[in-house]
Amino acid sequence: MSMTTHRFREIAQELREQIALGGLDGTGALESEAALGSRHGVSRVTVRRALELLRSEGLIEPRRGSGWFVVGSSYHQRLAVGTFTHAGSAVAGAGRQASRRVVDLGIEPLPTVEAGVLGVDAGERALRCRSVRSIDGQVLDVTAEWVPDDLAGPISRSRAETPGIWATLQAEGLRVARVHQSITAGLVRAEEAELLQAEVGSPLLLVRRVARDDAGRPLALADHRYLAHRFSLEVDFAGAPPTTRPEPPGLLALPGST
Repeated sequence: MSMTTHRFREIAQELREQIALGGLDGTGALESEAALGSRHGVSRVTVRRALELLRSEGLIEPRRGSGWFVVGSSYHQRLAVGTFTHAGSAVAGAGRQASRRVVDLGIEPLPTVEAGVLGVDAGERALRCRSVRSIDGQVLDVTAEWVPDDLAGPISRSRAETPGIWATLQAEGLRVARVHQSITAGLVRAEEAELLQAEVGSPLLLVRRVARDDAGRPLALADHRYLAHRFSLEVDFAGAPPTTRPEPPGLLALPGST
């Protein structure tokens, strides 16, 4: 497989993930072909191959003079599951200890998608932290976190590692009142394969979490890329609500079925 083929498939996969995680703005518009090419360091031809692949899958379409737009649906089921818990709780519940290593941390302009999630203009400055979490030497996930610049002052490299960015924000008096979580599937990309100690194309569980304060203001965005064979999310339900809707004609309940 040539490098060009590899790159256009990577770009297509990244766009699939963005669409599935609901990170695009309300118009459903993608970045321009020029912006995608500049961000990925590839030619317009490579970008167009990626877009045409998604077009063939029914996910996007071009609109003359306006660019590319999402047309395929990604369905999001809202789950009311009570108090938010995180992966650290699952690890501690298993009697294990997780450690986090910051790979890079600094103030950067926000990319278009992340800016949209945080409700600010693309290019505004924010703290970006990329880290790797491991359990007994085995990698669990790679995380990219963004915090608006005006809130990021107390976050140092050491505090990003322990107790973590969200815990640091709360220690500084910012209450995480609500967390929105989006979950989808993904694949290991070339730039993260070494960090994850996994082969390119290995399955991932992608979890995007947005923390908000009591007023609804976004405090932080965290994109977790979990190795699928090492992490899962489970939900307990109290039961389905009663319904009076009749069964569709021709369907019969089997003995012992529920």
